[in-house]
Amino acid sequence: MTPTKRIGILTSGGDCAGLNAVIRAVVHRATTHYGWQVVGIEDGTQGLLSRPVRYLNLDLNMVDGTMMRQGGTVLGTTNKGDPFAYPMADGSTRDRSQEIIGGLRELGVDTLIGIGGDGSMAILRRLAAIGGIKLIGVPKTIDNDLGITETSVGFDTAVAVATEALDRLQPTAASHDRVMVLEVMGRDAGHIALTAGIAGGADVILLPELSWSIEGVAAKIRQVQRNGRNFALVVVSEAVKTAEGAAARKEFADGQKRYGGIGNYIGHLISEATGAETRVTVLGHVQRGCPPSYRDRLLASAFGVRAVDLIAEGKSDRLLAWSNRQVIDVPIEEAIAAYASVDTASTLVQTARGLGIYIGDVDG
Repeated sequence: MTPTKRIGILTSGGDCAGLNAVIRAVVHRATTHYGWQVVGIEDGTQGLLSRPVRYLNLDLNMVDGTMMRQGGTVLGTTNKGDPFAYPMADGSTRDRSQEIIGGLRELGVDTLIGIGGDGSMAILRRLAAIGGIKLIGVPKTIDNDLGITETSVGFDTAVAVATEALDRLQPTAASHDRVMVLEVMGRDAGHIALTAGIAGGADVILLPELSWSIEGVAAKIRQVQRNGRNFALVVVSEAVKTAEGAAARKEFADGQKRYGGIGNYIGHLISEATGAETRVTVLGHVQRGCPPSYRDRLLASAFGVRAVDLIAEGKSDRLLAWSNRQVIDVPIEEAIAAYASVDTASTLVQTARGLGIYIGDVDG
């Protein structure tokens, strides 16, 4: 039997569905099979900066089936505050990495399971190297832009929510002779828009990876009208650029500029070009905060179990990935370097074109 260990687990970056299922699987595998202790670190690296460190001792009584069904993360998370250039109240930045490493040592943790995307993994890997801490990564991102894995925790649920939104928009579009525009998340990759657009019967799908024109969009909508249908559905990824080639961004109260507004921009152009009554729905964080789909529950559970087994095998600096219906592990550095936007020659792009969906004019 492997000697008793005390392992830490945290969630980092934006929340998504399936995080709690990973935590549950880690606790089950670690405690029932290996007899290890699992420490849940609250609010990602922010919990490690607090003194005393904010954490939970996780046991089987805390991780029942109800937890697996919950969206978000019971541990909390953060996507702000790079510990190597942490923003201070006076506007300056400070390297607080040693405080985080000190927090892990205070907890008696020598191995950390980090659940996050490429940005989180890059930071955690650097911290682990400096602090001599073993690290196993679990990929989660609704954007599905980590190239080393076929899918990440959270993506399937985000697509299911976007598809359901199209299902709900279709009847009201038909009732009022409207063009419905749905803006979805995805950061710089159009995977959610493409997958949900096909599944939800969209007439137009606009992706950041493919150039588009309002003439092409309008031509598709007029074709739909000529064929006798009184409505159309348009899906737009948040990172799609305007006709002038600019990203649609908004400045928020915290001073950060984030994607927002492209759906309304496209809706206005469609109305001008076609005369159609147009309505815009921005799905936003609804794609994140909901119970995970069964696929995300399964993927999260498989990742959580394998993460613990990798620790037992003495492995470190590895990120889990889903490939050919099984869990594999790869070097974290290799994984986060392999960014995956939509391949414009992919099966799904060709499927969209084959279905007559307008998906852009030429490769961008």
